[in-house]
Amino acid sequence: MNSRHLPSPLPPWPQARVARPYAQAALDELAACGVAAPVPEADTLPVADYLALLNLGRAQAGEDFGWRVGARMRTASFVAYGHAVLSCPRFDDAIALTQRFEGLAHDLGRSELLIDGAQAHYRWHSPWLAAHPCPALPESVMSGILAFATWLAQRPLPVLALAFPHAAPCRDLREAIDQRLGLRVVYDAPVTSATVPAALLHEPIPTADPALFPLLEQHAAQQLAAREQALRATDARTALAAQVQRCIAERLAHDGARLAEVADVLGLSARTLQRRLAEAGTPFQGLLDATRRELALQYLRDPALSMTEIAFLLGYAEQSSFNHACRGWFGEAPGRVRMGLG
Repeated sequence: MNSRHLPSPLPPWPQARVARPYAQAALDELAACGVAAPVPEADTLPVADYLALLNLGRAQAGEDFGWRVGARMRTASFVAYGHAVLSCPRFDDAIALTQRFEGLAHDLGRSELLIDGAQAHYRWHSPWLAAHPCPALPESVMSGILAFATWLAQRPLPVLALAFPHAAPCRDLREAIDQRLGLRVVYDAPVTSATVPAALLHEPIPTADPALFPLLEQHAAQQLAAREQALRATDARTALAAQVQRCIAERLAHDGARLAEVADVLGLSARTLQRRLAEAGTPFQGLLDATRRELALQYLRDPALSMTEIAFLLGYAEQSSFNHACRGWFGEAPGRVRMGLG
């Protein structure tokens, strides 16, 4: 078995996003089912929020929610590269293009193509599912891919096998899905995958437009480059915030967690550090407060530490200041928080 078109890496979980056009299919299906859900205002939404939408739909609108979301996918769902796919000469070109630009639509996972003799295995990897179970995610992705590919071919695709990493749905739904697809879907598999004849990869796409394809590909490449640049900038800002929090944690008990002292440790002027943190949307006071909150939980779990000692370790001159901060963080006095943690 040989691999072609290896998937590109995903950004870290905090930066992973779903483009609004891709998420629209889930929002439309929720609305059609009468399920109230928050509608994002931004152009993108965090992967965590998108998974929450899918889980909400599956819980309130049925186990086949993911399949219905995938069936709603259209060319526009795939953002800039959707129209480029339509203009690809062959199916293997379309898969290569999808893998190159998949991140424009979402950071939910990445595609991989494996050739094994006369069979081609299209695998879809999502690292988020282990920590954030969401059966509707791989079902919606594969349903959308199959629907779009069928539209590209302008005929039913010869799918030989289909597998998902989650448990099977209820018996009636499983049989209905198998009957609709004309095969026995496998569940509890190692990865989401669809198997088709390898010969399909070399078939021409009826909508191919050799003249338009280079322009559409270039447009998608420009958008991808802009996104990658934005991600690199985000990574740099995140790294700076993490450095600042480490410095704060090390110096809280020694009354050295002030902006000027932290800036000096990092080799920056206080004004430069303040400006960079403001540009990152993580002001120094916010990082100081977040660090104290995290450490407070850690210290309150230790019964050997008194409230006075914890206040000192967090850089408070008076225990009353710690009590006030604790009520702001957790809505309760430190003693009540400690009881809850125990």
